[in-house]
Amino acid sequence: MKTVEFSLAGETLTALGSGALWWGAHNLLCVSDLHLGKSERILRKGGGHLPPYDVQDTLIRLENDLRQTGAENVVCLGDSFDDLAAADALPEQATDWILRLQAGRRWVWIEGNHDPGPLDLPGSHLAELLTPPLTFRHIAQPGQSGEISGHYHPKISVQTRLRRISRPAFLFDSDRVILPAYGTYTGGLRSSDPALAGLMRRTAYAITTGQTPRMISLSQTAT
Repeated sequence: MKTVEFSLAGETLTALGSGALWWGAHNLLCVSDLHLGKSERILRKGGGHLPPYDVQDTLIRLENDLRQTGAENVVCLGDSFDDLAAADALPEQATDWILRLQAGRRWVWIEGNHDPGPLDLPGSHLAELLTPPLTFRHIAQPGQSGEISGHYHPKISVQTRLRRISRPAFLFDSDRVILPAYGTYTGGLRSSDPALAGLMRRTAYAITTGQTPRMISLSQTAT
């Protein structure tokens, strides 16, 4: 598993190519914006028919990350479901799958703007989690330090040997890290968008997701 290490508030964190964040000192895996049930919610709202495999694909990747890291603590940074109705509509097989992943682990559901957390599933349901020197919350707050958040689904544009492509990415600076969306059917917001540019320092970096994650200065990424 190829990874990239970086430091926040004196702590060593590891960005996984899947979009998950590993805090080895606390044996903690953090994921953000799973948006489970997005295909169901789009169909329910009268949108198009997406292949209904987003839940399965997302949980496969999560299970793989849990197995490879051996995480005993899991933090889901909000918007774990596309909405509460999507949580209620989760197939029994998927619910049982999540319960198996939770077994033997401390599991924290952080409240998101799409849902307050799946209230019918085990785990702690919190607005934010303080584990000094780091704070886990869904939406970044200006003026904070040691903050881990999600919400914005950041992405950057990178040049490959053949073409320029867009990839979900971690954004981090000396104050915070913003995680990419972990869910299969989630979109992304360019790192140059004012909502993100206003939160990140000029010295910020991005870490791409994918099989070979790499660290790139945000000043070198395409807008």
